[in-house]
Amino acid sequence: MYELYIANKNYSSWSLRPWVLMRALGLGFKEHLVPFSDDGIGANWDAFRSFSPTGKVPALKDGATAVWDSLAIVEYLAERHAGVWPADTQARTWARCAAAEMHSGFGALREYCTMNCGIRVRLAQVPAALARDIARLDELWNEGLQRFGGPFLGGAGFSAVDAFFAPVAFRVQTYGLQLSPAAQAYAALLLNLPAMQQWQADALAETWREPGHEAEAAAAGSVLEDLRSQG
Repeated sequence: MYELYIANKNYSSWSLRPWVLMRALGLGFKEHLVPFSDDGIGANWDAFRSFSPTGKVPALKDGATAVWDSLAIVEYLAERHAGVWPADTQARTWARCAAAEMHSGFGALREYCTMNCGIRVRLAQVPAALARDIARLDELWNEGLQRFGGPFLGGAGFSAVDAFFAPVAFRVQTYGLQLSPAAQAYAALLLNLPAMQQWQADALAETWREPGHEAEAAAAGSVLEDLRSQG
């Protein structure tokens, strides 16, 4: 059985990608959650290095084979299982481009809207760089939905490209990001998937707090609500 190593579900957008993909496609795996350190640095280098050569999450183990980085994990799974990418050639090509763009881009969205599933924030401002990222996100989502017929970005079925944008759906929810009706409906669709609902429930139950992630969210604006367990 696959073994998937992840960090805190409240914060770890990179961990969410392979986790939600494997859950949605019914690919069995054993979950290992290793939390971020609580010293304000974020990473848990020594612990993460025990399963990932980069000291980062996520990482997948398949017997003696170790696979690190969310995109590499997805491609490893795609070589072994149907449905990871859309079956249609045009949709699959587009989906790979969109996932790669998310993997390497949207820096302002990451900077100003760090993932934090358990809180709701009113942004103090929307800097120009963030506005551009939101506009590009909206454009990209609408393109996929219109070209391939929805309700997912590559067509009728959930695939890796949707998994790559799953953390953005949580950001839309947390920060109240304004999108076009079609893009807003797509974000809601992702948030209502059973796998996403399970991830969110697990995130809200976590009692870990990592100072770096907390400070980033607080710096974005006013925290209106904290839905996480305080135990």
